[in-house]
Amino acid sequence: MNGTKIAVVGIGKIARDQHLPVIEASTQFELAAAVSRHGKVDVVENYTDLETMLRERPDIPAVALCTPPSVRYNMAVASIKAGRHVLLEKPPGATLGEVDALAELAGQHNVSLFATWHSRFAPCVEPARQWLAGKTIRHVEIIWKEDVRRWHPGQAWIWEAGGFGVFDPGINALSILTAIVPPVFVTEAVLQVPKNVQMPIAAQLKMRSQAGFDVAADFDWRQEGPQTWDIRIETDAGQLTLTEGGSKMSVVGQGQDGGLEAEYEGIYHRFAELLKSGESDVDPAPLQLVADSFLSGRTVDVEAFHE
Repeated sequence: MNGTKIAVVGIGKIARDQHLPVIEASTQFELAAAVSRHGKVDVVENYTDLETMLRERPDIPAVALCTPPSVRYNMAVASIKAGRHVLLEKPPGATLGEVDALAELAGQHNVSLFATWHSRFAPCVEPARQWLAGKTIRHVEIIWKEDVRRWHPGQAWIWEAGGFGVFDPGINALSILTAIVPPVFVTEAVLQVPKNVQMPIAAQLKMRSQAGFDVAADFDWRQEGPQTWDIRIETDAGQLTLTEGGSKMSVVGQGQDGGLEAEYEGIYHRFAELLKSGESDVDPAPLQLVADSFLSGRTVDVEAFHE
């Protein structure tokens, strides 16, 4: 039995690595079209512009926008006004104002809008949230370091205005943080920006919660070899550690089994739930922390970046 027809817009690395394989294996969705200026997908109908697809394919009720955030707003508006449900890759927009406007527009047109945070669907994130419930958090440390050349080869947009720089992966850590602990806000940020680009290649953040704990985060896109995606949380009951981006967890030194990795499967299952209930899911909290980091951050020039 076929699922809900969906079109994927932006056939780049994230679409090919995650969205297309998950949709192909899904019983809840059926890939019906692809939209991209350059990329194509076999078997389905391909379009080079979204407006044409929306006009010619009224049979497709859902759209997954996998383009860079700087160009996504107008596409989301066109899709919502055409009565389509919209899934947004992370980060959901280039600004908080865009995301708020899209959420309001989706409500006006009675369609579901899903601002996805794929790292929240890592297998140990929900178990971590449950373990932390009722405990007193004393301190949080985030170390999120990876190799930009490995994960984003040749992607010039990430270094331009609206491209987020190191916050493109760093927002994954912030999405986990905001899902499992009480609200936090930025108190200090240092943004290391290569001399030949506009976005930071590394950032160090300090955050605070009204609940009484501090957060220190270290993001870096220059780490070669093994990659580091760790969150350590000190509590009155001992330390909880999430590693490998939330795929593994230990509590007071004891490893916990979180299950199989299935972040994007979780995203599409959640999207199917939203379509069934007629609801939207738009949480701007991770984007708020990034925005506040740029607002309060001190910029430091570092050596030029070259592929």
